[in-house]
Amino acid sequence: MPKMKTHKATAKRFKITSSGKIRRRKQGGSHLRRKKAKRTKQQYRKYLPIKKANTKRIKRLLGL
Repeated sequence: MPKMKTHKATAKRFKITSSGKIRRRKQGGSHLRRKKAKRTKQQYRKYLPIKKANTKRIKRLLGL
């Protein structure tokens, strides 16, 4: 059986913590920034945990 390939688009969007949790960024942070409030722009810098329902699918795409 051939090796599993990493889905590169997924690899760019998600980060894995040292404890094995998957984190994501919010969408829309780099678009139309001038209109957004300072507080809103700060929120875009944070990494958020993903929902448990998506964990299995994302791990498979990352090749874990």
